[in-house]
Amino acid sequence: MCSDGKWRFNRLSYRLHTYFNLLYWYNRGGIMTSIDAIINRQLLRWDLEKKRTEEQPHLPAVPSPIVTISRQSGSRGSYFGSRLALKLGYQRLHREVIDAISESSGYYRKIVASLDDHFRSNLSLMVEAMITGKSFDHNDYLKHLSKVVLSLAELGGVVLMGRGGNLILGPERGFHIRVVCPIETRVENLVKYKGYGPKDARAMIQRSDDIRREFIGKVFKVDIDDPHHYDLVINTALMDVEDLVDVTTAAMKAKTAKLSHREEEGE
Repeated sequence: MCSDGKWRFNRLSYRLHTYFNLLYWYNRGGIMTSIDAIINRQLLRWDLEKKRTEEQPHLPAVPSPIVTISRQSGSRGSYFGSRLALKLGYQRLHREVIDAISESSGYYRKIVASLDDHFRSNLSLMVEAMITGKSFDHNDYLKHLSKVVLSLAELGGVVLMGRGGNLILGPERGFHIRVVCPIETRVENLVKYKGYGPKDARAMIQRSDDIRREFIGKVFKVDIDDPHHYDLVINTALMDVEDLVDVTTAAMKAKTAKLSHREEEGE
């Protein structure tokens, strides 16, 4: 099978796996919030933040920096993202939400309506300049995805799971995290937390890692495991997730302070 065909097959396989995994947890009584509710809740948060800055003009109207998380399957990256979002007062946006916004004009219009006129009018130019200046795959999917991610970054206050958000935004915008873990620990995590058998867990990890690696390689032409694309790479094997959340928030403050100091020096 050619590389493009293999990539499309793996992406379809992964989406089917995600669907049945969500269905499994739904049937188990897990809480599965609808995409509509997630997006509307975030729109309300942005609206409240906008009103706050209008009512208190002495406060700086600086959006909370977006966080992106790339993770190995079974590394507990999703759980870490949820705990980090709770700590920051953010909302975690998982891959299905990002895809829904990218693929639905209705969802996307709601997001864009929250942007100020200047940013909104220059968004398409920003995306074209970004894609032209890099070796990214020039396709409509990436253009739509980039518009969504840039819009979310402008509004702030979200933890974005996957989809190469760190590569779209670059090092100057947002805080970018890679969550990793040794393969044996990842297998144990899926057995313990997801109910897989060891053999199925290992196969699922291999398939998921391959698909994510191929997606990033195909679309962005980089290695997903290259640490230079992240502000922080964390290993969940020997540290508690809550401690890692504290480490991450401290690192976020340090980066924000350094960027602010650099901007002041440049003025």
